[in-house]
Parts: sequence; C-alpha cells; structure tokens
Amino acid sequence: MLTSTVCAAVSAGGLGIALLTAYRKRFLAATRIAAFALIPIGLVLTGIIDWVTDLVFKPTVWAGFGVLALSALLFLVGRAAERRGSGSRDLPPAGRRDALTPGAPTAPSADRPKGRSKAKGRKGTGGEFDDIEAILKKHGI
Repeated sequence: MLTSTVCAAVSAGGLGIALLTAYRKRFLAATRIAAFALIPIGLVLTGIIDWVTDLVFKPTVWAGFGVLALSALLFLVGRAAERRGSGSRDLPPAGRRDALTPGAPTAPSADRPKGRSKAKGRKGTGGEFDDIEAILKKHGI
C-alpha cells in the first residue's frame, strides 16, 4: 500500500515536470520525461512492485538465494579441482608408476644398442638439425 502511494507521487511529480518542460516549448524533452514518469505507476498497476517487495522482504527467499549461491560455489570448486587433476580417479596406485604417466622414466629399449646415445644416432640425418645442434653446443646448451 505504501509502495503504491510512493510510486503514484513519483509519477505525478514527473508528469508535473513534463508539463513545465512542455510549457517552455521543449516538447521532445517533455515527452521523454513523461515516459519515464509513467513507469512507476505502470509497475504498480501490473503488480510487479508487489511481487518485488514480497521477494525482497521475505527471509525464506533470501535463504533460497543463499542455497543457490552455495550450490553454484560448490559446482565451480568441483570444476576447478577437476581441471587441476586432483581427482582421485586420475591418480595411479601408490606404489606403482604407470607407463603412460608423463615424466615417468622409460625402460631401456631393446631396439637401441647400449653403447650408442640418441645424439650420436641422430647425427647426419638432416642438415638443419646439425646446424641447430652446433649453435646449441656453441652456447653451452
């Protein structure tokens, strides 16, 4: 009831300002002012103001918003933990290293002779790799 009275007073004041503006021959500005002045009384007549005041002043509504916010927060935390890879299903068993785990040492291959290293086996395969290797050795890398 009080909100209806306040909105009616705001609309009446806005329409009064629009009339004064129209009296000064500024009809475009007066039209805009009148349009804005009619919004509060239109909201009261449609019932939106009563719905908003019921929404804002009920504690159960705010508890519902709190539960929704908590749900969204838990969802975001779960997604962040999943992206970091801290999920327990992604971890290998404690005492065993998986062969597909990045950074795991590889077993010596039977295809490669034991006395020959990777760098020696790669020499002479391509001219640009030899140049790159020479540059890296020159800089101590």
